[in-house]
Amino acid sequence: MILAGLADTIASQPGMEVVGELEDGAGVAEAFRTLRPDITIMDIAMPVVDGLQALAALRRLDGEARVVMLTTLQGDHQMRRAIELGAAGFLMKHSLRKDLIDAILAVHAGRRWIPADVARTLVEHLGQPRLSEREVEVLRSAAAGNGNKQIGVHLGIAEDTVKAHIRTILAKLDAQDRTHAVAIAAKRGIITL
Repeated sequence: MILAGLADTIASQPGMEVVGELEDGAGVAEAFRTLRPDITIMDIAMPVVDGLQALAALRRLDGEARVVMLTTLQGDHQMRRAIELGAAGFLMKHSLRKDLIDAILAVHAGRRWIPADVARTLVEHLGQPRLSEREVEVLRSAAAGNGNKQIGVHLGIAEDTVKAHIRTILAKLDAQDRTHAVAIAAKRGIITL
């Protein structure tokens, strides 16, 4: 429904046309190579290959590709990662009708489009330490209900190493316990439940 709404809104604008549509991130780089769009609008949460993986592949193909990420997420983690990967802007799904064309025009003109609510979310967590990939793996496993021993076996690390990771995770997220850490991480988009 969102994809159809985007396509209709864009196609109704003078001088704009939709050159392609995909339902998941798996074919983004190939479609970009074939269609060469001026602007790519891509959902962060796509099946098969998520938007961040697709953005990374697209930017490896063309470092100048202008990509606007579409999201409902209020957490900072995925938005911050998208910026690091070269996203030119964001559109929140709740404000698509209001901001879509303005965002496309701004990004096409070489500017960034970062709505105020996205900027606030990013600034709120600016300077906070990030979890390492291993810490995220440990937290995901903890979120699945695994104890330290199970996490260690699953990840091939010692139980004491798991405990050290949990302590670091709690400190970085300013969490009281692992349940609180999971809740914070889910809210920030670090993990999905």
